[in-house]
Amino acid sequence: MGLSIWEKESFYGPQDIIIAGSGFTGLWAAYYLKKKNPALKIMVVDRGITPMGASTRNAGFACFGSVTELISDIRTMGQDNMLQLVEMRYEGLKRIRKTFSKNKIDWERNGGYELIGTNQYSSLKLLKNDIGLLNILLRKLIGEEKTFRLADKKIKEFGFRNIEYLIYNPSEAQLQPAKLLQELLHKVISIGVTVMHNVSITSFEKTHGQIELHSNLPASLYADQLLIATNAFAKQLLPSLDVEYARGQVLVTAPIKKIAFKGTFHFDEGYYYFRNLGNRILLGGARNKSFDTENTDSFDTTDLIQQELERFLHETIMPGKHIAIDHRWSGIMGMGKEKTPIVKKIKSNIFCAVRMSGMGVALAPVVGEKVAKMMRE
Repeated sequence: MGLSIWEKESFYGPQDIIIAGSGFTGLWAAYYLKKKNPALKIMVVDRGITPMGASTRNAGFACFGSVTELISDIRTMGQDNMLQLVEMRYEGLKRIRKTFSKNKIDWERNGGYELIGTNQYSSLKLLKNDIGLLNILLRKLIGEEKTFRLADKKIKEFGFRNIEYLIYNPSEAQLQPAKLLQELLHKVISIGVTVMHNVSITSFEKTHGQIELHSNLPASLYADQLLIATNAFAKQLLPSLDVEYARGQVLVTAPIKKIAFKGTFHFDEGYYYFRNLGNRILLGGARNKSFDTENTDSFDTTDLIQQELERFLHETIMPGKHIAIDHRWSGIMGMGKEKTPIVKKIKSNIFCAVRMSGMGVALAPVVGEKVAKMMRE
């Protein structure tokens, strides 16, 4: 197919910056780049008709980490790195609230909870020590005297079974991630960013000082700088990166006459998570039951994980009740040996901002600004 001269000069014309990936990270980066320099010609491309990784396929949590997850992070990555990561997540959530109307993105601050199972802690004293440590560490960062506090009396009220303790976090919220992405998309388009979907980049090379991108389009795309923000799928273009696929499976129940709880809920270091979705329950996770099968880029759901989620639903969340399942899906997260996002210059004019470790909603505003500053230095 021959291109018109108009197409060559506009859609296929040379860009200052091309961003691969129209999920949260790519769009936030475009937003900050354009705000910093409105004259920049910026194009965002994505292989899907809509973003397909995790941005629109997650559980819609606006969170920064549960007690058992953060304690585990201290052991694996050190206290300072854990705090740095929490600070990035919390700052990202504040920017979302500052930038968008809560009604436009279905933001609800109902608080968050963590369920502690029977025998998960050997004693209440040890649990209180962990909560106390985190409250001291997070006091200045979150602005709460007690970020986490015990709320065991609500276990019976909520109707949970096989749960020994319940931890409450008043700062946690929930949102509709696809609406947030739509609002962000509208915002970047309104300030002059071009967005093209169904563009699958296969390779790129340096040509006469520019980057030439090859794709399924009828002509090459050219840019002075390239940002790869495809999160889990970044290794397809940058094979040396420490980023691996991590599938997160989700189910949503049929409407339930009465749900006794509202908010976001975590269990087992955040590997299980659920929330109310109107009069339904959204439940996801359990990939720690089969890491080998869940380290995949396949969007299929599996009997193994879905049955485990249903077991948790019927034995712990809504015990003794038959709850029908209306909907199932999965999203692909980007994980690695470390939880800290990879934000770096690959070559003189090639950058990446990937590996959100399942926290892209919260991290993307901060990561997007960080890589934008790096690209304009």
